[in-house]
Amino acid sequence: MSAIENHHPSTGPTTDPAAPSADVAASLRPGPDHVDHTNPFTDRVAVVTGGASGIGNAVARALAGRGARVAVLDVRADASTAAASELPGHGHLGVACDVADQGSVDTAVAEVLAVAGRVDVLVNCAGIVALAPAEDLAPDAWARTLEVNLTGTYRVTQAVGRHMLAAGHGRVVTIASQAAHVGIDGHAAYCASKAGLLGLTRVLALEWGRRGVTVNTVSPTVVLTALGRSAWANEAGLRHQDEIPTGRFATPDEIAAAVLFLAGESAGMVNGADLRVDGGFTIR
Repeated sequence: MSAIENHHPSTGPTTDPAAPSADVAASLRPGPDHVDHTNPFTDRVAVVTGGASGIGNAVARALAGRGARVAVLDVRADASTAAASELPGHGHLGVACDVADQGSVDTAVAEVLAVAGRVDVLVNCAGIVALAPAEDLAPDAWARTLEVNLTGTYRVTQAVGRHMLAAGHGRVVTIASQAAHVGIDGHAAYCASKAGLLGLTRVLALEWGRRGVTVNTVSPTVVLTALGRSAWANEAGLRHQDEIPTGRFATPDEIAAAVLFLAGESAGMVNGADLRVDGGFTIR
């Protein structure tokens, strides 16, 4: 008789080693019972920096169109107020905020909280660019770009994030760039600032995710805002457009759509991610 034939399996009780114990199973944290794929923002309060123009304004309009109450933050008070007054819906507010100034940020966030009571969504869109070859870039242009794009984003996110953490819920979405992933001639400070946003976002996502606040970025290609059209309406723009696999630049509304996904309830398991809306430019 072979060894196999002579084998007699145990007739006693058996357990599946892969099966979790009752104690372990009871400790598994449940997700939501239902995911609303329509991502309404009714009764949500959203803050959008740089919301008076460009991508920020498209994001503000999209959030308001989905029912959010939007606080438009921009460096100019008149521009913020005008942009807020043009949003669909009611209860929006325009607030002056210079993200490069800590006092201005603290005052703006306090004003939003005093009027709206809370912040559920923060979208960081404020940003600038200084163009020059690296050897010619002025020190103050370098410092100003990082002060606005990177440190300014940190200031606002820290100030708003404290209140989100206290509430146990929040969504933070920051506009980064394809320049966070690839080098672009003449964009030394801009590339450095946008790459820094990815690192900052990963740390915040790691620290805040379990406390109910997700933090993500969107990295667009060139976007056809008024500024984008002006800056890229040249031979260099045509060459860059042809380098994008989809063959064109993005629209502000396409970037807003990506932001709304990450800011919505259905994206609760997306944390520390970067959503590239670049037509495939950075896959090369």
